[in-house]
Amino acid sequence: MALDATSKAATDEPAKWGNIAADRLRTLVERIERLEEERRALAGDIKDIYAEAKSAGFDTKVLRALIALRRKEPAEVEEQETLLDVYRRALGM
Repeated sequence: MALDATSKAATDEPAKWGNIAADRLRTLVERIERLEEERRALAGDIKDIYAEAKSAGFDTKVLRALIALRRKEPAEVEEQETLLDVYRRALGM
């Protein structure tokens, strides 16, 4: 019987806290779960594109670096390239 009392208390709890808050929480959680599922699907699609690029002879590591560069502001890219050049010269490269 203790198990039944615990189960009943768990089902009565949303009423104790108010259905509006519970419904809102449930909606938020479901939205997050849906977006997480979409993100996993997109990650799979991106992985497939990298595999396609690799099979076409492209270096995927370089592609990833190129995409990261395209995300940055041109001034930031220029600054990093300048510093990289300075460091290379300092090391005699």
